Amino acid sequence: MVQIENVEKPAQPSSLYRWMVLIFISLTMFGNYYVYDSAAPIFDLLKEQLSFSDQDLGLLYSVYSVAAILVLLFGGYIIDRFGTKISIFVFGVICLIAAFVTALSPDLTIMLVGRFLLGLGAEPLIVAVTTALAKWFKGKELSFAFGINLMIARLGSVSADWSPAWARSFYTNWQDPLWLATVVAGTCVAGGILYWILEHRAEKKYSLGEQSETEKLELKGLYKFSRSYWYVVALCVVFYSTVFPFRAFAIKYFIEAHGTSREVGGLLNSFLPFAAMIATPLFGYMVDRIGKRSLFMMFGSFLLLPLFLLAAYLPPGTPIALSLPFFGDAAVPLTLLIIMLMLGIAFSLIPAIMWPAVAYIVEQKRLGSAYSLMTLCQQVGMATIPWLIGVTNDAYGAGPANPEGYTAGMWIFTGLAFLGLLFSFLLWRNERGAQSHGLETITMKSSA
Repeated sequence: MVQIENVEKPAQPSSLYRWMVLIFISLTMFGNYYVYDSAAPIFDLLKEQLSFSDQDLGLLYSVYSVAAILVLLFGGYIIDRFGTKISIFVFGVICLIAAFVTALSPDLTIMLVGRFLLGLGAEPLIVAVTTALAKWFKGKELSFAFGINLMIARLGSVSADWSPAWARSFYTNWQDPLWLATVVAGTCVAGGILYWILEHRAEKKYSLGEQSETEKLELKGLYKFSRSYWYVVALCVVFYSTVFPFRAFAIKYFIEAHGTSREVGGLLNSFLPFAAMIATPLFGYMVDRIGKRSLFMMFGSFLLLPLFLLAAYLPPGTPIALSLPFFGDAAVPLTLLIIMLMLGIAFSLIPAIMWPAVAYIVEQKRLGSAYSLMTLCQQVGMATIPWLIGVTNDAYGAGPANPEGYTAGMWIFTGLAFLGLLFSFLLWRNERGAQSHGLETITMKSSA
């Protein structure tokens, strides 16, 4: 006679506990995003007060990505080896130090060192948070959790864009806004401490699912990732290399090419992350239920393609009055407003669809390395494009006296958007081929 033993399932964290984890690790992302975007609203002040060229301004973002490339070569291994709670705290501390160094001196070299340190901390922090989300939410509304996380993070970007209005007294010089960013960077450390406490308590009470072994990111192991994974990576590279460098120069572009104030320029720039903040969890919720990830990405690529040329060649549009906190009745050009909203909707598809897809096409023990590799590839593009846009703006004499000088840069962004359309088509075709052979693909519903 065979005896059947009743094996009690390990206790699982409650839904409330998991959402508390989400809020606290998202707090680290809020501070991270604010510090990254805090340079853009002072681009014109850096140029006027410190005589920085557009190439110098582009380097403030390019050097961040160079640092990210270096640290992400082994960042995934650090996360897989030491765990998410230690990684999130340590990388959050580096972000705080980076913000302090950036604000310390008017010397370009010192400022570049600060932005380099930010790249060393911020990008692996994002990977650590992403890995933690996959750990806590895989099989439990993962795409929706990613969407909420990015919604909170992008509040940091929106806050930085709005800072010329809500912290107007800081913008009489280039340095005070950077000291303000240093204070906000404290949330990176606070969120890391709170997450450490929650995970430490959970490890004693619940089964969180441990990784069986860790794996170092090595070139010889890249063939283990599928073709779908590489198309997802290519799409992320294109979208990030287009949207983030554009945001870096957007406020200065709106001021000099379309005659807006710094406050209105920041408001316009904020509509991109604001639209993405709303659309990301909505798209994540939809994809959790209907799948079809590659088709969603084709839609986003079609939407992105014409927007930069519309900004360059169409008039800014009739100003409309928006009554908003800190701004009063702000006169916002309608055409530019629509373009920025569309950019935000297109960009929202990356965190809502592509990042969660990796958790379903890469095995758990390699997840940290897969996300690090994906982020590393993004940074290769993002290290090049801001510098290239700055050089292009200088070469064509872009500025208040020559707003047409910005058009060449807009064509560069359009070329990148076309590559996005190409890669989304290749992903869709690859997924169709896999389905026809009965293979599992990322077009599946993520709850499956």
